Amino acid sequence: MARYNGRVTDSPALSRTERAALADLLADLGPDEPTCCEGWTTADLAVHLVVRDRRPDAAPGAVVGGPFARWTAHVSDRWRRGTPWPALLDQLRSGPPAFLPTAWDPVDRLVNGAEMTIHHEDVRRARPGWAPRELPAAAQDVLWGQVPVLARTRPRGGGLVVRRSDTGATRTVRSGSPATTVTGEPLEVLLWASGRDSVARVEVS
Repeated sequence: MARYNGRVTDSPALSRTERAALADLLADLGPDEPTCCEGWTTADLAVHLVVRDRRPDAAPGAVVGGPFARWTAHVSDRWRRGTPWPALLDQLRSGPPAFLPTAWDPVDRLVNGAEMTIHHEDVRRARPGWAPRELPAAAQDVLWGQVPVLARTRPRGGGLVVRRSDTGATRTVRSGSPATTVTGEPLEVLLWASGRDSVARVEVS
């Protein structure tokens, strides 16, 4: 099983190895530790992921405001109050119920690989003395494929190019002038693209 403090083993599904490693780390730390998600404890982050897995009716509130966000908060609060920490971690480990599309392998790979990796880093990088992990090339390739999706949500103001520091591959996310180039390993660029500038080890030029 992949562990948070060592090399992540290659796997057919990054989503599964990252989910397992994140659950292991949360079990080690407990529910009250900080994360890189402002205002969230480790319990808050675990609830977010479990609700995302199991309550698709609450999913829109994670990206839009108004009544959708209020419903998501309501569902999350009830889940937090009604689920002991060990049970919450069991739910996180097991993932979505089999009848939901997100439990199907192709969908799981698409929607959960980056999500689980980013939130794993949210916990890791909130710890004193954290250091980057060495991910297998196959895992970096999966994350690189998700970079443009998240990078398009960054504030506009010119062009945006992302570059892999390990292979030199580049992608133009947005055309325009002046252009900003963000360089780093795919995981680091993905963290930057998701708004985690303070912990992403990238070069912005």
